[in-house]
Amino acid sequence: MATEKSTNRRGVAVVGALMLGAFAFNTTENLPIGILELISDDLGQSPSAVGLLVSGYGLTVALVSVPIAKVTRSIPRRLVLCALLAALLVASVVAAVVSSYWVLLASRLVTAVAQALFWAVMGPVAVGLFSPDVRGRVIGALSVGGSLALVLGVPGGTWLGQHTSWQVPFLVVGALAIPSFLVIATVLPTSPPEEGHAVRGLAPDTRRFAIVLAVTGLTVTGVFAGYTYISTFLVDEADFSESSVSTLLLVLGVTGITGIAVYGRLLDRYPRATLGLPVATQAVALLGLYAAGDSQTVAVIMIVFLGASLGPIFMATQSRVMHFAPGRTETAIAANGAAYNLGVAVGALGGGLLLPLVDVRGTFLIGGLMTVAALLLLLGDYFTSLGRQGADRHPEQAQEKDDAWAKP
Repeated sequence: MATEKSTNRRGVAVVGALMLGAFAFNTTENLPIGILELISDDLGQSPSAVGLLVSGYGLTVALVSVPIAKVTRSIPRRLVLCALLAALLVASVVAAVVSSYWVLLASRLVTAVAQALFWAVMGPVAVGLFSPDVRGRVIGALSVGGSLALVLGVPGGTWLGQHTSWQVPFLVVGALAIPSFLVIATVLPTSPPEEGHAVRGLAPDTRRFAIVLAVTGLTVTGVFAGYTYISTFLVDEADFSESSVSTLLLVLGVTGITGIAVYGRLLDRYPRATLGLPVATQAVALLGLYAAGDSQTVAVIMIVFLGASLGPIFMATQSRVMHFAPGRTETAIAANGAAYNLGVAVGALGGGLLLPLVDVRGTFLIGGLMTVAALLLLLGDYFTSLGRQGADRHPEQAQEKDDAWAKP
C-alpha cells in the first residue's frame, strides 16, 4: 500500500511538471503575438517579419513532429524530456541576451523542434504512470496546462513586456523549464521506452486513426480560418469597441479551460461523445457567428460555444489517437500535433486569402462548413461501427465498450 501511494505521488508530481512544461512551451509559441510591436521597434523589423516568428514556429512543429518522434523512440523518456526542457531554457536565454532578429528566429526554430517532441512524448509518459482506465483524465490534465498559456501565459507575458522589455518575458518563460526539469530528472524513472501499457494503442485501428487525424485537420483549419480574424469581426461586424475585444477573448479562454476540465473527466467513460459534442458546438458557433454575429448577444453566446469547443476537441483527439494508434503512441500523438499545427497555418493563411472575396464574416461560414464535414466523418464512423457490431454479434466481440457515444 505504501509503495502504491508513493508511486501515485510520483505520478502526480511528474504530471504537474509536464503541465508546467506544456504551459511554458505553448506560451513561448504564442508570446510574439502580444509583444509584436515591441520586438518590431527594438529590432527594426517589419510586423510581418516578426509574425514569421509565430507562423514559422507552427510550420516547424508540423513538419518535424513525426520524424523526430521516430528518430528518438529508443531513447529513455527521462533523458529526452530533460534535454527538451534544457533546450527551452537555453534558447530563451540566448534569444533574450543576444537581442538579434536572426538569433531570435533561430532560437525559436530550436524551441519549435523541442516542443514538437515534448508534446509527442509527454502524453505516453504521463499516461504510463497510471492505470489504463484513467487515460482520459491524465490527457485532460496535460491539456489544461497547455491551454492556460493562452489565458494566462500570453496576456501575462504581454503585460510584463510592456512594463519592462520584450526580452524579460522570454527569460521568465524559459525559467519555468527549471522546476519541470528538476522534478522529471529526480522523480521520473529511467526505463526503456518500449515498456508499459501506454506505448501502444489499446485498440489499434488504422482506419479510425486516420478518421481522427482528418477530424483534427478539418476542425483546426476551419476554426482558424475565422478565429484568426476574430478581433476584426467583433469590431466591424458586431460593433464592439476595441477595448472590449480583450475581455471577450478572455471569456473565450476561460470557457476553453472550463470545457477541458469538464470533458477531461468524461473522456474515459464517453470517448465518442467527448469528441462529437465539442465538434458539433464548434460548428454551431462558427455558423452562428456567420448568420447572426452582428447581434452582440448572439456573438457573445457563440464566443462561449467556440471557447468550449477549441481545447476539448484537441484534447479528445489526443486521447483517441492514443487509443487507435496502429504503432507507437508517441508517433500517433506527433501525427495529431502535426495535423493541428498544419491546420493552424493553413487556416490562418486560407482565411487571409479569402478575406477579399468573402469578407471576414464569410470566413466563419467556410470554417463552419469544414467543421460540419468533420462531424459527418464522426457520424459515419459511428454508424459503420454499429453496422459491424450488428454483423458480428458474438460474446467474444462485445468488448468495444469505449466506442459507444454513451457508456454501454
